[in-house]
Amino acid sequence: MKKIKVLSSSVGYDLAAKDYDKKESYLNSFETDKLLPLLGDLDGKKVLDVGAGTGRLTLKLAKAGAEVVALDVSEEMLKRIMNYESRIKVVIGDAEDLPFPNESFDFVTAAFLVVHLKDLERFFDEVYRVLKPNGKFLVTNINQKEPPEVNTKEGIIKIESYYHRPEKVVEELEKLAFNIEKEEFVKENEVWINQIILASK
Repeated sequence: MKKIKVLSSSVGYDLAAKDYDKKESYLNSFETDKLLPLLGDLDGKKVLDVGAGTGRLTLKLAKAGAEVVALDVSEEMLKRIMNYESRIKVVIGDAEDLPFPNESFDFVTAAFLVVHLKDLERFFDEVYRVLKPNGKFLVTNINQKEPPEVNTKEGIIKIESYYHRPEKVVEELEKLAFNIEKEEFVKENEVWINQIILASK
């Protein structure tokens, strides 16, 4: 049996970018339309979407009136956003070293990202730094214990990922002085499949 390669997020998602949008309805099922209502009025607000991918959440944020910056490690994924919406600023960058000044954003969002990060503290610390005072951070944590298999033009690959216990995510946020405003779980057959947290600075 041929061993499936486990690739970094930047390499793996560059390969997967072309067909990634086909997964949109599947990915949406992990959120059941819970994200945007948690954020409230976004009109004119500066929002950073980290791990933006092809813009599944980014485009919804922009449609709600936000001034959105989309950041991802995959250039190919970000190119898809530019095809849809030229007003959105796209930035190739690392979630653990955000290339923005302190207190730049009213909101930071990160959906389906932390599963690809080994060190949550570094990322959460960066989010805290770039948020304005009283800014909000919306983050999701999917219940995924094995790297996902992804079909690409190069064949089936796996993308490096890490499992994070829900209580550990909360602990890491609170350690950095985030205030947990809301925590919800999307469940399937009584088993949690996605943890959704709204935290404030």
